[in-house]
Amino acid sequence: MTQIELGRMNRLKVVKTVDFGVYLDGGEQAGEILLPSRYVPENCQPGNEIDVFLYLDQEERLIATTLTPKAMVGDFAYLKVNWINQFGAFLDWGLMKDLFVPFREQKMRMQQDRSYIVYIYIDEDSYRIVGTAKVERYLKQEIPADTYKEGDAVELLIQHKTDLGFKAIVDNQYTGLLYDNEIFRPLHTGDHVQGFIKQIRPDGKLDLTLQNAHGREQVEGFSQQLLKYLQENGGSTVLNDKSTAEDIYAAFGVSKKVFKKAVGDLYKRRLITLENGIKLV
Repeated sequence: MTQIELGRMNRLKVVKTVDFGVYLDGGEQAGEILLPSRYVPENCQPGNEIDVFLYLDQEERLIATTLTPKAMVGDFAYLKVNWINQFGAFLDWGLMKDLFVPFREQKMRMQQDRSYIVYIYIDEDSYRIVGTAKVERYLKQEIPADTYKEGDAVELLIQHKTDLGFKAIVDNQYTGLLYDNEIFRPLHTGDHVQGFIKQIRPDGKLDLTLQNAHGREQVEGFSQQLLKYLQENGGSTVLNDKSTAEDIYAAFGVSKKVFKKAVGDLYKRRLITLENGIKLV
């Protein structure tokens, strides 16, 4: 039996074609669902299966699209406000119908053309897909045992700056913190970056780092990368251990800590000198 998920991608079968699109089989739960002509793939025929996103149109009718939104139900996302009316804000999530965030779901009144971190969910009363800026209540507070170990790679959505560093949403589920002294590149709210688990605190929160916890492997890999760079670029670079973390990251994509360790490694091996920058021996 066909089961559909509102606000998610679904694979549905085409049951018939009409002048204004095709109808898809939503099963007993939803009946036939329209996919408008503008989204119908070329040579689409009854019996074909299509991946579609399901949402409600302006008339609150279930409708399909082959467009993939910027985020779906169950996701945290950084979205821009397109317009505001007397009921709330409407955010651009990549579909013709904007995502509605009622005033009651805003921490402070949203402003047009500004972007905010929101969580997307289905309102139980209206069955509408809506967003909320009150994301904390949707972040899981407890991390099941064996979910992570130190050094695991994770996907981060940068949330906001704090006195200690940057708060981040981890793998679209948990909350974590990047400390200022672990940050070697510019970060902004809404950035999607890869991070690593530094430690799991007793309170269940995650301490994060942008640098792989298996530091020696990273240093050895970057030592070879730096050596190759020098060989291919005239044998020298003006960057050195006094250069800023931002300049080093812009040039090589690594932290200043990794850069300094790699430079030290090459120097000990007598492959470089450290005069007015770095030079090949």
